[in-house]
Amino acid sequence: MNWQAIAFNWNQVRAFLVTAEEGSLSAASRALGLTQPTLGRQVAALEADLGVVLFERVGRSLTLTPSGLELLDHVRAMGEAASRISLTASGQSQTVEGRVLITAADVMSAYLLPPAVKRLRDIAPLLEIDIVAANEIRDLQRREADIAIRHVRPEQPDLIARLVRDAKGRFYAASSYLDRRGRPKTRAELAQHDFISFGDPDRVLEYLEPFGLGLTRANFRLGSKSGVVAWEMAKSGLGIVTMSDEVGEMTPGVEAVQVDLDPFLFPIWLTTHRELHTSRRIRLVFDLLADFLSKPQGAGSAAGYG
Repeated sequence: MNWQAIAFNWNQVRAFLVTAEEGSLSAASRALGLTQPTLGRQVAALEADLGVVLFERVGRSLTLTPSGLELLDHVRAMGEAASRISLTASGQSQTVEGRVLITAADVMSAYLLPPAVKRLRDIAPLLEIDIVAANEIRDLQRREADIAIRHVRPEQPDLIARLVRDAKGRFYAASSYLDRRGRPKTRAELAQHDFISFGDPDRVLEYLEPFGLGLTRANFRLGSKSGVVAWEMAKSGLGIVTMSDEVGEMTPGVEAVQVDLDPFLFPIWLTTHRELHTSRRIRLVFDLLADFLSKPQGAGSAAGYG
C-alpha cells in the first residue's frame, strides 16, 4: 500500500459525512458541537485537497454533487470503522469514571430516571451521566448513546437487549378536568371527552382502535410530540391522556380514569452495544438501571429509591 498517497484529514472527512447526513452546515455543527464557520472551513478544505466540489447550495440546504455522492459511500465505511474502533476502546476501559450517555423517552427521562442518577452518583461519583431525552430511536451502533431505554426490542445483532419488565399505563386526567366534565364510567361516556395525543393522533387512534372506544380525530384536538408537554397539558386540565402508572401515581392533582379497561401494557427494554457491555462503567450503569427499572417507580417507591 502506498501510505504516502493517503493524506486524508479525519476531521475534514467527518465534517463532510455529518453535513451530508444532516443536510445543512447548521445541523451538522450542532451534531458535532462545532461552530458553523469551523465546520464550513473543514468541508472547504476537504474539497480543496480532493480538487472536487462536494456540495451545491439549494436555498438553505446543501445537495450532494455527483462527486459527493460517489465519495459518500466510502466515507460512511470510514465512519463505521471509526465507530468500531471507539467502541472497542471504550469496551476495554476498566475505570469507573468517564462519560455515559443514556437515551430514553422524555417522560421517563424527566420523571423516572432522576432517582436512578442519584443512586449512580452515590455509587460512582466520578461518572459523568448525560441523559439524552429523545422519543426517536437513537443509533447505539453509531455512538449516539451508550445505553438506550426503549419500548421496542432492537433488531441489530451487535446489540445486547434485556427485557426489564412490562410496565402498565392507563388513561389519566387532572381532577379539575374531571370535576368539570364528569368522570366517565363507560366507554360511551369516555368517547364524549377531550383527549391529548402524544405523537401522531392517527397512530394513537390506530393503537386504541382494538379497545372499542369509538374515539375519532374530533376527540384529539390537542397534542404534542413531546410526552412531557402532553402530560403538562393534562395536568393543566385540558383533557385525558395515556400515561404510565408510575408517573400517574406520583403526580398530585391527577387521577386514573375509572373505565372498565385493562391496563395498557408496554415493555421496557434496556439496550447497549455488545462491546460496550465489557466496559466496567457501562456494565455498572446498565446493571443498576436494570435493577432500578425492574421495580415499578410509583409514588411510594420512586421517592425512596436509592
